[in-house]
Amino acid sequence: MDWTYRLRLRHLQVLLSLASTGNLSQSAAALNTTQPALSKWLKELEEDVGLPLFERHARGLRPTSYGEALIEHARRIEAHLDVTRDDMQAMREGGSGLVSIGTSGVSAADTVPLAVSRLLERLPRAQVRLVESTMNQLMPQLARGELDIVVGRSGQQYDDPQLQTVTLYTEPINFVAGPQHPLVGHPALGWDDVLAYSWIVWPQGTPVRTALEAALAAEGRTLPGHCVESNSSILNLTLLNHTELVGVASHRAALRFEQLNALRILPIQLEGFGSVSLYWHAENVNRIAVSMALESLRAFADPHMKEWHTA
Repeated sequence: MDWTYRLRLRHLQVLLSLASTGNLSQSAAALNTTQPALSKWLKELEEDVGLPLFERHARGLRPTSYGEALIEHARRIEAHLDVTRDDMQAMREGGSGLVSIGTSGVSAADTVPLAVSRLLERLPRAQVRLVESTMNQLMPQLARGELDIVVGRSGQQYDDPQLQTVTLYTEPINFVAGPQHPLVGHPALGWDDVLAYSWIVWPQGTPVRTALEAALAAEGRTLPGHCVESNSSILNLTLLNHTELVGVASHRAALRFEQLNALRILPIQLEGFGSVSLYWHAENVNRIAVSMALESLRAFADPHMKEWHTA
């Protein structure tokens, strides 16, 4: 008999517990069983699979490459079951289902919240979960099924045949500063003006930082040595309002914060551009809340967009 037929949900919980603790005794206590029983179960599972799943060490267990692969499948199954449970709970309570959206900082200030407001106008009882993080954290969550949609900077191709993606828009980057900054109000500024102040920049490797470095290189300039580095939109916003730091933001976020009187866009032209993309799995579009969220994100990003190409 295929060994997968003998697997139960509790077996997945046991596997994930062992991956988390790396210790038979700790997992046995957490799962209200005995260490010998757990050891016997693991030995039988490895015999069924025909591959070693854990290496035994004096300090405990360490997953093999085969074990890591099986654990990743278990995480995906658990995530899908969690979504199923919460989706059904939302419907049982009279709602329109659940949608979980991950957003990077570039889309958290403008695109995602305004698209969600549009979604809630159309589905007032939809349950929406929002997670802000970096793309290297969000994309694995999308792959495991912990998120339904991710909105963030366009990047490398992901090796997932089920992954759908579309570029929502391309935008420039802007220099920004707090409303009371000495540079605010000048009709035009040059590089020497902004280089006279300390900067707050996004970490190396982030899309906004990459676009900034490209703009600097095009002008024969380099990043000043006296920089504050931060990957938090809120932290950056607070610092810019309480110091004379100069920062960089994507155009839509900069416009949104300027409308809220939280920042000012400085009049200096930058050559750097970045694009924002929408990522999701095809299997999720049959859920109404997910489908409507995708439509809302697309409509808000560009109301004049006639075609929606996927890759």
